[in-house]
Amino acid sequence: MLSRVAESLYWMSRHLERAEHTARLLDVNLILMLDQPSEPEARWDRFFRCLSMEPGEHGGVDARRIAERLTFDLEEPSSVVSLLGSARDNARQVRQQLSTETWEQLNRLYLRIRRTRSEDVWNTQTHAFFRGVMDGAHLVLGTAEATMSRGEGWHFMQLGRFLERATATAALVDAHSDLLASRGDAPGVSDYLDWIGLLKSRTGFEAYCQTFTADFRPDRIAEFLLLDPVFPRSARFAATMMHSSLRSIASATGSRRADVVERIAGRLRALLDYGDLDEILQTGIRPFARDIRSLCTQVHDSIHESYFTPPLETVLAS
Repeated sequence: MLSRVAESLYWMSRHLERAEHTARLLDVNLILMLDQPSEPEARWDRFFRCLSMEPGEHGGVDARRIAERLTFDLEEPSSVVSLLGSARDNARQVRQQLSTETWEQLNRLYLRIRRTRSEDVWNTQTHAFFRGVMDGAHLVLGTAEATMSRGEGWHFMQLGRFLERATATAALVDAHSDLLASRGDAPGVSDYLDWIGLLKSRTGFEAYCQTFTADFRPDRIAEFLLLDPVFPRSARFAATMMHSSLRSIASATGSRRADVVERIAGRLRALLDYGDLDEILQTGIRPFARDIRSLCTQVHDSIHESYFTPPLETVLAS
C-alpha cells in the first residue's frame, strides 16, 4: 500500500475518533454544570487538559463561548467541525479504499454539522446535538466494520482509531488524577458526580457498574479505565488492538521496518497487561498515565517513520 494512502486512512480514523471524544466531553461537562454550578474554573481547566490544550488559549470560563469555539470554529483545529472536515478530506483522497457506504456516512455527518448554526443548538437542546455527533461517528465506524475488507487499509484505520483512543483515555485519567488518588475523607455528592462524569466521558458508566456494581471508588475507576482487558475504551484494550493491527500490517507487507514500531507497541501493551493497581497507586496515577501518553507518542512517531515517510532511495529515485 502506498504510504500516502496508509497515512490518509490512519488520520481519517484518528480525527473521527477525536471529534467523537471532543463532542462527548463537551456534552458531559455542560450537563455536569447544571448539577455543579460552583468552581467553573477548575472544571474547564480539567476539560482542556483532557484535550491536551492550554486553557489560556480560550480565555475565561464562558461555557457557551468554549462550546461554540470547540464545536463550530473552522479556525480552531481541535473543533468538532474542523476534525470532521480533516477526516473527510483524508477519506476523499482514498475513496477507492473505502466502501461507498462508509464514505457516504462520513460525508453526510460532516455536511450536517457544517450546516448547523450555533444559535440553533443553544435555542433547542445541546445534548441532542452532541448526541447526534457521537451517533454519527459511531455510524461511520459501524458501517466500515460491516462493509470493508480486513486488509492493510482496514488495519491502518484501526491503528489510528485505537492509538487516539489510548491517548485520550490516558489524558483523561491524567487530568483527573487528583480525584482518582483521593483517599481522605468520605466522598461527598460532588465527588460522586465527578467520578460518574469521568466514566461517562469514556462511555464507561454502565460497563463499570456491570463490573463493580454501583460501588464508585476512585481506585476501581482508575483500574477500569486503564487496565480493564475487555472494555473497548480502556487503555489496555486499545493497546492490545493496536499491537494486533501492527502485526497484521507487518505480516501483509513483509517489511522489516515494522520491527521498531512493534517493539514500542509491545512495551505499551506489556505496561498495561502487567500493570498492578497497588503499584500504580503507590508510584502515582499521573506518572503512570503520562508513561502511557509518552509511549503512544513514540508509537505514532515510529509509525510515521516506518510507514508514512518514503525511504531515502525512493526519494532519490524520483
